[in-house]
Amino acid sequence: MATILAVDDSKVMRDMMRVVLEKNGHEVETAEDGLHALEIAEQRCFDVVFSDINMPKMSGIALVAKLRELPGYEHIPILMVTTENADYRKKKAKVNGATGWLEKPISEARLLKALAKVLG
Repeated sequence: MATILAVDDSKVMRDMMRVVLEKNGHEVETAEDGLHALEIAEQRCFDVVFSDINMPKMSGIALVAKLRELPGYEHIPILMVTTENADYRKKKAKVNGATGWLEKPISEARLLKALAKVLG
């Protein structure tokens, strides 16, 4: 079982990730934007973070950079889950510390496969 932080400004996406991941035995906490996610992450460390890119208050790319500065977050997997597919966005996310990239729409199978891959 992993502890997972799922960050997305879409309630539908947050709920989908929570349901799928909890159904498969994981503990999930959600945040509606990068700023809220950072506040949560400062209080507790997660095994994996899934984050959208385009969100109010703080983007996913900014969140990745901030998470990488926190103790305990230097090496945890951070996966971007987004409709963005431009190579420059992927490169920027990677430079800021993102581990991987999942394009929306995302199925339950793809979400679980990505999680299994980063958990090893």
